[in-house]
Parts: sequence; C-alpha cells; structure tokens
Amino acid sequence: MNTGIQTEHLAYQYPGVDNTPGVAVFEDLNISIEEGSFVAILGSNGCGKSTLAKHFNAILLPSGGKVYVCGMDTAQEDRIIPIRRKVGMVFQNPDNQIVANVVEEDVAFGPENLGIASPMIRKRVDEALKQVDMYQYREHAPHLLSGGQKQRVAIAGVIAMEPKFIVLDEPTAMLDPKGRREVMQTVSRLNREKGITVVLITHHMDEAAMAQRVVVLHKGKVALDGTPKEVFSQVEILHGIGLAAPETVELCNDLNHQGFRLPLDCLDAEECARAIYDTLRT
Repeated sequence: MNTGIQTEHLAYQYPGVDNTPGVAVFEDLNISIEEGSFVAILGSNGCGKSTLAKHFNAILLPSGGKVYVCGMDTAQEDRIIPIRRKVGMVFQNPDNQIVANVVEEDVAFGPENLGIASPMIRKRVDEALKQVDMYQYREHAPHLLSGGQKQRVAIAGVIAMEPKFIVLDEPTAMLDPKGRREVMQTVSRLNREKGITVVLITHHMDEAAMAQRVVVLHKGKVALDGTPKEVFSQVEILHGIGLAAPETVELCNDLNHQGFRLPLDCLDAEECARAIYDTLRT
C-alpha cells in the first residue's frame, strides 16, 4: 500500500486567550495512513483526536512539523483546495453539514462548488445516495429523516466529491444504536467495496474493533498502534490511560482475575463464548 496521509514531527498549540499561555496538543507526532486502509483513532477526551483529524484536510495547520496528503504539504496555501478534494470530513452533528431543503440538492452542493458539470453532478448524486442506501429518500426533506439517515446523507455529500479519504470525527456520537449501526455498516462497505480510505475518530470500542488498524492517542502521543486484536489485548495499558476494551475483552479479563486463562483478543460475542466454552471443557 502507498502512504496517503503522513504526519512528520507534528506539533500543534492552540493559542492562548487574554495573554494566557497556549495549550500544546502535539509536540512530535508521527503517524502514517495507508491508502485503502480503515484506521480507527481512539483516546480519552483532550488527547488530540479531533485536532489530528482537522490537520488531515488542512482545517488546522501545524505549529511545527509537517502533514502531507498524497505528498502535498498542507502548509502550502496553493495546495489546500486540492487537499480538501482528496480528504472529505464528516463531523458529529449531521445538521451542521446539511445545507439544503431537499436531500439530493444537499448532496449536490459539494460537487457544484467544485465546478462539476451538471450532467456529471446528477450522476454523482445518484451514485452517492445509492452507496449509502438513501436513494429512495432523494426528494425528501432532510429535517424529516432520522439521525442515522441524516448522517448517511452527510456521508453521501462527501462521497459525491469523490475523495480518496474520508475522515469521520465521532460520526455516531449523537446517534441511537440503530443509527450507529447504519453509519458503521455504510462506512465499512465504502472501504471494503469502493477502496475509500477511512479514518474513524471514535470513543466506541466496538466501532474501533471493525477497523483494520487501531491507533490510541494519549497526551498527544501514540500509546498503542496495531490491529484491533493486538491493541485491545493490552487491557492494563488501556485502563491506565482511562480507556476500556470492548465488553467481550473486559469479560475475559475479569474472568482471568478469577483464575481463568482466557485469551484477551476475543472481539465479538461468538468468539468470546467459544473461548469460555473451550476453557470450561478442559
């Protein structure tokens, strides 16, 4: 795989207010995101997850170091528009991204601003809505949709601009369980079937477990980086930085404290149940 997004010695500091010192978020952060991958980024509040996400499409620019998108330096002003065409952003609240009174008009907003010709916009809008299973709602008013449906429309609006990367900043934080499932199924399918690189900022461990790679941030640094099984088996490290593992891993860890010897890489209920059954049988 080719490296798509890369930070090199990234430093960032939020400016102070009324002569107060600024707040340093990163001092020397190095992360690379491979094209076509699905990466989840975890961390406790204030660790820099959302700040990092905003660096990926030049909403924020480094105080020090570099961020590159497909080799383009985000600090170069003439590269900002090409970078934002490569990297689409989806935020927590879909209402903040929906700008039109009809679903298909909202999805068309991004391509229109890119100067895409009308016949191609029509094609992109239809394809994007079909990819998120919202084509049947194309003539509906967005405010009548559920939270999960609104978020899928927001994702369609990003897809219609044909980015190589989609960065989702806690996209399910305001959704109920059904809406969360809808959005995560959509995101996983886009990565698996369309090859779109996905960077998911989340605080839900079960969502992170769906990724190919999990990066855990702590105090502006990478604390853990690996496959979901590799990362979530490090239960004590996760606890030490204020995070929990998925429920199945936590259960196995609790049972191990009672004398069991269960693996700590069981990420779904069936896998966990099988491990417990095999242990009890022996």
